[in-house]
Amino acid sequence: MENKVLEIEINKAVTTIWLNLPEKHNALNALMINELTAVFAKLSDDTHTRVVVIRGRGKSFCAGADLNYMKEIASFGEEENKNDAIRLATLFSTINSCSKPVIAMLHGAVYGGANGLAAACDIVLADENTTFAFSEVKIGISPATISPFVLAKCGEAAARDLMLTGRRFDAIEAEKYSLVNKIINESNGEQTLTSYCNQLLSAAPGAVSRTKNLIHELQSQSMNQEETMNFTAALIASQRAATEGQEGITAFFEKRKPNWFQEL
Repeated sequence: MENKVLEIEINKAVTTIWLNLPEKHNALNALMINELTAVFAKLSDDTHTRVVVIRGRGKSFCAGADLNYMKEIASFGEEENKNDAIRLATLFSTINSCSKPVIAMLHGAVYGGANGLAAACDIVLADENTTFAFSEVKIGISPATISPFVLAKCGEAAARDLMLTGRRFDAIEAEKYSLVNKIINESNGEQTLTSYCNQLLSAAPGAVSRTKNLIHELQSQSMNQEETMNFTAALIASQRAATEGQEGITAFFEKRKPNWFQEL
């Protein structure tokens, strides 16, 4: 299926998804939500792709919801509204559970639902001039569908401040609240992104995928101490005996790069 509001760029094992509605600051609409969900679901199963990057064309990463889209959903009934919200929540969940590590490159405006896109990613880089806002309360609604992913990043204390006020904040504050991993600028942004990609490409793809799943499992399940011990022990035992683990250990002792190693 041809994408109408996304551009897909492939560089070796890194696939970059560009939000491509620059004239609307890449604001989310139904088409963009559907295309993003489909692309991330496909990339999760793509054996060639090892790292996914999401970026925005133009002046902003994503300025929240498209105004015409907001007008349309305002006329929906409650059930239709719920179905629309589930589609948006499914997008965030699809990004969050993608088997590949996902990097977000933020710049310009990151408002409303755009924070859900970013929070669902594994690593977030933000230009020093990026402006953030959980602006939903300013128009009489709650940041409901993004909240599970945002809370997992910033915690309750920061969420109370940022979500209840809906105030704008900068990249420095976003980094302080763990919504951003690293602040970048025009001179070092591409170099920083390449460095992160190369770090991920030097790691075993299966191990990265299983480690991502391990983090999700430990955070989402209420296992007791014994269950956690058995779960983690079984995981590492299976990896030590698997082809990838054997290759990694052998390469370490032979002082060579493992067969999965790549660089941009």
